[in-house]
Amino acid sequence: MRETHLEDGKWWVSPYNFEPSVRESLNLPEKVEIHDATLRDGEQTPGVVFSVDDKIEIATKLDELGVDRIEAGMPAVSPDDVTAIKEISKLGLKSKIFTFARAMKTDIDLAIECGADGVVIEVPIGYPKLVTQFGWTWRDVAEKTAPIIKYAKDNGLHALFFPYDTTRARKDDLTNLCNYIMDHTAPDSIGIVDTMGCATPEAIKHMVRWVNDMTGLPIEIHTHNDFGMGVATELAAVTAGANCVHSCANGLGERTGNAALEELMMGLHLLYGYDTNYKLDKIPELAEMIAQKSNIPIARNKPVLGHGNFIRESGIGINYVMNDPLVMFATHPSLTGKLGEVVLGKKSGKASIIYKMGEMGLGELDDDTIGAILAEVKAAGIAKRDVLTNDEFANIVAAMTKK
Repeated sequence: MRETHLEDGKWWVSPYNFEPSVRESLNLPEKVEIHDATLRDGEQTPGVVFSVDDKIEIATKLDELGVDRIEAGMPAVSPDDVTAIKEISKLGLKSKIFTFARAMKTDIDLAIECGADGVVIEVPIGYPKLVTQFGWTWRDVAEKTAPIIKYAKDNGLHALFFPYDTTRARKDDLTNLCNYIMDHTAPDSIGIVDTMGCATPEAIKHMVRWVNDMTGLPIEIHTHNDFGMGVATELAAVTAGANCVHSCANGLGERTGNAALEELMMGLHLLYGYDTNYKLDKIPELAEMIAQKSNIPIARNKPVLGHGNFIRESGIGINYVMNDPLVMFATHPSLTGKLGEVVLGKKSGKASIIYKMGEMGLGELDDDTIGAILAEVKAAGIAKRDVLTNDEFANIVAAMTKK
């Protein structure tokens, strides 16, 4: 694990992330794995459907990026899901292949048939779902689940026990469920699932420690982004000892989506200093693939992925954007396969005009003419309520230099 906040020419984050007094307060595991659920939870985004071929392409790209585990789907959903998971399992990827299952023997049999390495066994425990939606008690869940966990393990699968809506469970229900499961058949790991994205980072850290103390099991964290904290709560879980984070590429998922894969990769590698093998420069390739196949465009200012993240309109510091970008950004654009860009509009300054003229090969002009061009650029940007295209700028220059 690295203990530095910068790597020359690549990134420069806050040194306080690595202050001894900060690091000593964390319980960081030696290694953190990423379990990506784009092919299952991501496809649950309303209106998103991935074909068999789509899933194979996405799984291959996830593996190329260095994702540790791929949740390839839920076989019980459709024959196409079974076909896709089988084909992905045959690819010989470095990533382990998991399926999603109910606490039913038939679902475990499907996982085995598909050639999966592991299975996510979901059961409800959040009080609103447990009581209102299903009319069950914690004991009903425990008695249904324990033999299924044993069956999965007996058949060589990694059994992830996944009591969902964990963050809305009553303390007694979750305690009794965990104790019963551990008394009867211990799973390989247990998930803390913030199904409604409604827990704070502090609450998640508390739950990681609590569940780990109860079970002694490796803790996995799966969150949604309803309050905009999906990634923050997963990283908080890591600081309390969770060693597997769940994600979806581009932050896909129901409602506001799941914790975004690309943000977790960057956070683990840069902010917490994990020596990962993630191919960060390949992130845009996956992102564009997901955007195209999901028909959900990437927001211009989306963290890591947005095409506007390294664009500078303001004239202040414009000379650093291309020549010394770590003055203006925490990461070099090329780290994630991007380029810095200078654009012109209302917020531009003389330095912006000079830079853009050099970039476009429009020559050099005296200071008064540069000032006059800047005034026209500002006026045009205000009228357009956007930045100018290169052609629009060239037309302004041509008009001003003919006078």
